[in-house]
Amino acid sequence: MDAMQTQPPKASFKEQMHQAREDAILQSTCQLLGEKAFDAMTMDDVANAVGIAKASLYKHFCSKEELCSAAMVQILARVRAYLADLPAETPPLEKLHALVRWSLERLLSNEMPLLPSRNSTLRAVLMANKDYLNGLVAVSDQIGEWITQAQAEGVINPTLPPLVVLYTLYARACDPVVSFLKEGGQYSDAQIVDLVVRTCFDGLAAR
Repeated sequence: MDAMQTQPPKASFKEQMHQAREDAILQSTCQLLGEKAFDAMTMDDVANAVGIAKASLYKHFCSKEELCSAAMVQILARVRAYLADLPAETPPLEKLHALVRWSLERLLSNEMPLLPSRNSTLRAVLMANKDYLNGLVAVSDQIGEWITQAQAEGVINPTLPPLVVLYTLYARACDPVVSFLKEGGQYSDAQIVDLVVRTCFDGLAAR
């Protein structure tokens, strides 16, 4: 009886519709951020993509910065969920390969927002967003742990600072090479992913 009393009340139909629309807004925002990046995207773009009036959009998010911050927090949550799902027994280098491959696949399908430039308004907003910073630290700590483990195993160059390796892997999530190869039409998405992963981890030196 007590257990039944402690269950949270079921959301009303109106609340469910509100949440569903907010989810659709965030999904469209992530897509648009992947296609256009923050500075080129507008609130009109988001409203049109979702199929709602811009006034309705502002009932959920009061500014483009707030909306895009929420979308970036959601993306980080997806990354954390992906990292948590990787089997614990998988070697650290294989986990890093899998993460880069997953990121590139999201990038090719415009599901991975491009990182904001240093002078972007969004960057300043994100740096003040506690949820975003906490998520970024959690992701960075996990990846950093795998990097140091891989260096200890001798499968990543131990003379490279782990932070440099971390940032190099982050850069693959917004690598313009992906779009250049995609637009060229010479390679399939799977081939593009393989080529970028190979150059990221194996470099350009002949073996």
